[in-house]
Amino acid sequence: MNNWIWYPGDFEIYHIMKQNFSREERGFDWPAYWYTPSWNHNVRFSRTYDLTEKTSFTVYAKGKGYVAIKRQNSDGSEQVDKFPFEQVITCASGEVTVEVIVCHLEGLPCIFVSGITIFSDESWLASNYIEHDQPIGGSALFTKKEQNPMDFPYTHEIKAPLKIESVNGSRLLDFGYDITAKTRITFSEKFQPVTICYGESKTEALDVNDCYLKQVIESPEDTGLEQIEENTYVTRLRAFRYIFLPNVKSDSITITADRQFVDFGGVSQFKSTDERLNQIWAIADRTFRTCSDIFFLDGVKRDKWVWSGDAYQSYFINQYSFFNKEIVERTILGLRGNDPFRQHLNTIIDYSLYWLISIEEYYKTFGDQKFLEKIYLKMESLLQYCNAQTDEHGFIFGKKGDWVYIDWAEFDISGPLCAEQMLLARAYQSVIAVRQALGIPINDLDGKLERLKSNIHKFYWDEEKGGFIDSYESGKRNVTKHANIFAILFNFVDKEKAAKIKHHVLMNPEINEIHTPYFKFWELEVMVKIGEYPYVIEQIKSYWGGMLDEGATTFWEYYDPNETGVEKYAMYGDKYGKSLCHAWGASPIYLIGRYLLGVQSTAPGYESFEVAPQVNLFDELTCMLPVGEGHVTIELEKGQLKVLANVSGGNLCLANQTIALPKGQKITIKL
Repeated sequence: MNNWIWYPGDFEIYHIMKQNFSREERGFDWPAYWYTPSWNHNVRFSRTYDLTEKTSFTVYAKGKGYVAIKRQNSDGSEQVDKFPFEQVITCASGEVTVEVIVCHLEGLPCIFVSGITIFSDESWLASNYIEHDQPIGGSALFTKKEQNPMDFPYTHEIKAPLKIESVNGSRLLDFGYDITAKTRITFSEKFQPVTICYGESKTEALDVNDCYLKQVIESPEDTGLEQIEENTYVTRLRAFRYIFLPNVKSDSITITADRQFVDFGGVSQFKSTDERLNQIWAIADRTFRTCSDIFFLDGVKRDKWVWSGDAYQSYFINQYSFFNKEIVERTILGLRGNDPFRQHLNTIIDYSLYWLISIEEYYKTFGDQKFLEKIYLKMESLLQYCNAQTDEHGFIFGKKGDWVYIDWAEFDISGPLCAEQMLLARAYQSVIAVRQALGIPINDLDGKLERLKSNIHKFYWDEEKGGFIDSYESGKRNVTKHANIFAILFNFVDKEKAAKIKHHVLMNPEINEIHTPYFKFWELEVMVKIGEYPYVIEQIKSYWGGMLDEGATTFWEYYDPNETGVEKYAMYGDKYGKSLCHAWGASPIYLIGRYLLGVQSTAPGYESFEVAPQVNLFDELTCMLPVGEGHVTIELEKGQLKVLANVSGGNLCLANQTIALPKGQKITIKL
């Protein structure tokens, strides 16, 4: 396929920098506050051809540079001819090397080579003059010379508000749910000054003084305003559900939204006789798609940044939603940046560890060994950075500038945090798995892993409390759910300790509850792992259903049913700091798809997979979920289960029986 090409990883780094510098708050810009590695600004592309006949081609580029044609003369000397971009170049038959030198100070150096025999594709190599002969980066999204890889090909939709109401002589517009859009302002006669107040909630939009995003437009020349037609202007891109126009009483101003999104299509469908569950699935899917852009974002209004922890959960949700491989790759590459690795991802230790684990999960999902080969050295350098930050027990610790996060909860962080050690051990497992997949020696990493796991039990397990404590240094012996969830989730405890954790920690009302959908994800995954399926369904319906009862049309970053009034929108010391459309809020898609419907890959890339629905939890059910390159449909009706997969490798698992799922053949079981 003929497409634009660039140095591997540069496209993702360029676009993630644009994304992380796009945040806006109350009239000023707020770029991300962590170290930002740059893309390469000077790149050499090359490809050698053995031509059987004369051929012509043209090179298009973003940046400055030239094309060099190299061939060996009969006397052994090298002949080099140089040409400018966008000129037809003709090569005679024989062996010839095409080199393209391109630099770009402000943007992404990339090229598009158009010809019958000589054209840009994945067979080209790239060099940044330090690393040579690297496989190029490219995308099936950029296959035309008229495109610019610095401009992502979004889908656009003009949306009118679903509802307009008068509020104290002013107008409130409701678009129904959060969208990311440029606001289009059309004046019926001529320009007039206007104030636009945005909000994810009605309360926020109506708060003219304190709403998070507001634009006061006094003249057509104001910054952030662009005229596109006579009497029609557009603002910068923002995310909102509501728009409030104070002191605008009539139709002298018409507001529409130019919604910008990535259309991922999709396979997933879910419908049961439980309407509450159906609604939760639908809102979770909307939330997830809204937060899926070039990369997986955390939320769309406030940060709009790419956070590694949020993204890690999105990789799982993606498997049961639109199953897109490219957004996962872009997010992994963009987050990681270039070597040398100098700072934990997003400054957070656990987010670096999630990134390491995500490489193994990527391979399980897509089975793409070429991507493993491309990313492996960056995986190793990140691992080395983490290992350099461990103590005599093998525990990873925070240093100046590091954020020990795990979750929005009160931890005892007076020393190395137990939950961090659990993640480090899991990261070691992932690196071992990737090394094995690539045929690379494990070396001493398995020894590090076993020593670390042993020391976790030695220093953090508290027999009296029946669980793992946060920290052993302070002597407080504080217990939270998080490390204990990881212990069971990662299979770091035997059945006896798992039972104690369940009784003394997970089901103990004296242990602080988890209020973020982020960690509800792991908590409920552990509960289904220990067989508490009814509990999980009840929690999904009460926790996410509680947000629906609050009027949510997308799911939130944090939900505490005890918060009422305007306080339920507050976070980070900000009156409207809470994100009401947050990627990690979409986790019911994963929990339902993976555990209640029981669909999972059992070999890399869904070469084999299983379908193990918890049929006793549903009366009737119709759903369709992705399985690699295909999909599987599950129907439950009148005591009959029907399963159909349109790809090979599937098994239906029910109770103590396993039934093969032949491609294209519906299996019917009477229950």
